[in-house]
Amino acid sequence: MSLDKIEENSPDSNTIRIVTTRFGTIELESSKVISFPEGILGFPNLKRYVLMDYKDTEIKWLQAVDDPDIAFIVTDPAVLMPGFSIVLDPMTKKFLDLENPEDLLVLVIIRVENGKVIANFLGPLIFNATLMRGVQVVLDKDITGTATKSRFS
Repeated sequence: MSLDKIEENSPDSNTIRIVTTRFGTIELESSKVISFPEGILGFPNLKRYVLMDYKDTEIKWLQAVDDPDIAFIVTDPAVLMPGFSIVLDPMTKKFLDLENPEDLLVLVIIRVENGKVIANFLGPLIFNATLMRGVQVVLDKDITGTATKSRFS
């Protein structure tokens, strides 16, 4: 990672500028940065991300702030699997300081391989949208699509 790709403005400023390989230069409010204290699986040292809309679709990009070459395609799991639900264990709720269910945001990482969309339903990203804090959980899933266990269990 090149240090010239990330430019955090002065402490007085509320903006951050990222030069990315996919999107060019992005300037956004620092309050839009989502903290992943544990990182994302495979990327434990990348702890800050921003969520960006992709055109006028249900798809979004989760762009790493600390390595602007890294970005994940993400979407609401219900878009790909209607009826998908997740039951969070108490440790995950505590980790995210998730008290209000309306603050919960669940996204799955997707990729396109050989013309097929593949979604990681067993490793969703769970966010407290108010606190801008996230974690990727590893789930045990029954055939109904209900997640019952995370890596904190």
